[in-house]
Amino acid sequence: MIKNGIRPIATFNRTALICAAAAMALAGCNLTAEEKAAAAAKRAAPTAVVMPATKGEAVEGGLMKSPDGYPNFGAPLTAANVQMSDEQAAELQHQLTALAARRKAGTISEAEYQAKVTEMRRLAAEHGPQTLSEISK
Repeated sequence: MIKNGIRPIATFNRTALICAAAAMALAGCNLTAEEKAAAAAKRAAPTAVVMPATKGEAVEGGLMKSPDGYPNFGAPLTAANVQMSDEQAAELQHQLTALAARRKAGTISEAEYQAKVTEMRRLAAEHGPQTLSEISK
């Protein structure tokens, strides 16, 4: 006769089912590369979109006024400051490309090149605070 009975078999089956359910639950947590990329895209910062003014006159602070003189908050927002035009960007790119070509060709010394780079970095560092002070006036 069986001395242990059916209790150890039932306990073993119950434990096996619990382990299988836990393994299936943990396996569901794995993401594929596409799912990871989609999740990262959802967490990424949104890109800025500048809308042109469509109605009314722009006033100080960028708010539009309705004909009765009250601010109109329904108009699309415009850029806070003048943006770089395509022509300005192309000119700057042309200048930097020419500087790199002169350095590569050897027509400009390393000291002159480093002086230009230092000048551009100084301009970049000072331009932001200088522009903010002009805007706040």
